[in-house]
Amino acid sequence: MTILTAILIVTGSILYTLLVHKKDLLEPERPSPVAPLEEYKERIANSLRDLQFDYRVNKLSEHDYEQAKLGLENELARVAAEIDKVLGKSAERVDQGFSPAQVKETSRQTACPRCGARFSQPLKFCGECGSPIQRSAS
Repeated sequence: MTILTAILIVTGSILYTLLVHKKDLLEPERPSPVAPLEEYKERIANSLRDLQFDYRVNKLSEHDYEQAKLGLENELARVAAEIDKVLGKSAERVDQGFSPAQVKETSRQTACPRCGARFSQPLKFCGECGSPIQRSAS
């Protein structure tokens, strides 16, 4: 009896596998075209934070810090432009939690009013001094 049950289970499994139609199978999820760019952008942002920390604990001279920071910011801007090209600028900002109405409002804000630091993307708080950045009304 046990052998007969085993034979039926194996036969049923084989028939089920052979009779499954391609249309019944789920399509594999396609990766986002910007996923690698988003990961790279996050690594650059982490590098900028690490660089700033190293500078604040005097591991880097001001000249070295400014050169490295400029290089990372340029690379970050290049990656952000590439993402904008793939997605469209407003689509990216809406994905980041900005409403479509805020996209136009925030697109002009690039400098901290307190310390004057410039940023390629709109921020709620300054990445240099931490003060809140007020968005100008348009």
